[in-house]
Amino acid sequence: MSPMTDLTTTPLTAELIRGAAELEPTAHGLLPHRLPAWARAQSADPQLATVEAQPSGVRVVFRTSATHVELVALPTRQILRGVPERPLGVCDLLVDGVLTDRQTIAGGTTVTVDMATGAVDTVPGEPGRAVFTGLPGADKTVEIWLPHYERTELVALRTDAPITPAPPSGLRQWLHHGSSISQGSNAASPSTTWPAVAAALGGVELTNLGFGGSALIDPFTARTMRDTPADFISVKLGINVVNADLMRQRAFGPAVHGFLDTIRDGHPDTPLLVVSPIYCPIHENTPGPGAFDVAALREGRMRFVATGEPGPGKLTLTVIRAELARIVAERAQTDPHLTYLDGLSLYGEPDHEKLPLPDQLHPDAETHQLIGRRFAEQVFG
Repeated sequence: MSPMTDLTTTPLTAELIRGAAELEPTAHGLLPHRLPAWARAQSADPQLATVEAQPSGVRVVFRTSATHVELVALPTRQILRGVPERPLGVCDLLVDGVLTDRQTIAGGTTVTVDMATGAVDTVPGEPGRAVFTGLPGADKTVEIWLPHYERTELVALRTDAPITPAPPSGLRQWLHHGSSISQGSNAASPSTTWPAVAAALGGVELTNLGFGGSALIDPFTARTMRDTPADFISVKLGINVVNADLMRQRAFGPAVHGFLDTIRDGHPDTPLLVVSPIYCPIHENTPGPGAFDVAALREGRMRFVATGEPGPGKLTLTVIRAELARIVAERAQTDPHLTYLDGLSLYGEPDHEKLPLPDQLHPDAETHQLIGRRFAEQVFG
C-alpha cells in the first residue's frame, strides 16, 4: 500500500486503453472485453465468456512525468477445484517500451468451479492496487499490461503528476486470433506471451484475440476480425478443434474457408497469415477429446491426455496441418496476400525434446519467448 496521500486520481476511459474491443461499465469501473457485445451474445459457452474477458494484450497507455503510479482494479481469479492453482496474475509496467516492473493486484473476487459437478462458488472481493514506484521523472510513455488470464475491472489511476493519453504509436496494427497458447497459457507475464514478444520484436502494435479453449472457427470471431482495423492479420487454428473433438474433416475445410471469407469481406487485400498448430505429442496422431490426467491430479500435477480413437475423418494435428496447407495453397492462387506458416517451424519435435510442454499441452515461459522470437523472425523479418 502506498504511504502517499497527494496522488491525483484519474478515471479510466477508452482513450487510455488499447487492445480491447469494448469497455463494459460495471459497478466498480470498466471491464475490458476482447469480443464486442453482439458477438458475446451469439455464444452461451461459459468458457468463452470467461476467457474473452481476460485482458490478454490489453494495456493502459498514457504520457506522464509521474514517478509513482498506482492502478486500482478488481481482479477475478478462477480456481478449478482439484486442479493446482495458477500463480496470481501480474501487471507489467513498460516505460518507453521497456519492461521495468511487475506487480500483482491485492484483493479481488474468487470463483471456484467444481469440475465434477459444475457447481460454481463465487466469493466477492474488493478492488486492490498495483503500485509502481521509482519511475524516471522525465516525460515518458507508460504502459500497464493487464493480467492475461484474470478478468480485471479497471477502477482508476493514481499518479503523483498529471497524465495525458498517449498519441497513436504510428506502428502497424497486428490482429491475431488463436487458442490458450496465443492468450498466454503459462507465460510469465502479459508482456511476455509469445504474441507480445513477437509484436515487440516486429515493431507492430498487437490486438490479441487468443481465447483459451475457444479458437473454434466461430463465425462471430471472424466477423469481429472483419470489422477490426488491421495492417496485418494472423489466425492460428487447430489445437482447440482437436482437443474439443468439435468436428470431422468434412466440416473442417468448409469452416476454415468460411472463416477466411468473412475476414476477407472487411480486409480484401490485408496480408493474412494462417498458422497451423505447434507440436503437441498427445494430439499429433490421436484425436480428442482432451482431458485432465486424473493420476497426475492425484499427485498435485496438471497434465492433459488425448482420449480419442483414430478413425475415418477424425481430426489430429497431423491432419489439421495438411488441411490448412492445402486450403491456403488453393486460395493463394487468387489471393496473393494469403500465406501459410507451419506451426512446427515455431515449435517442433526437436524443441519438445529440449523444452517439453509441462502439461503436455501448453508451452512454458521460456518456450513463449522462443516462439515469439521465431514468429518475429519468420513473419516480420
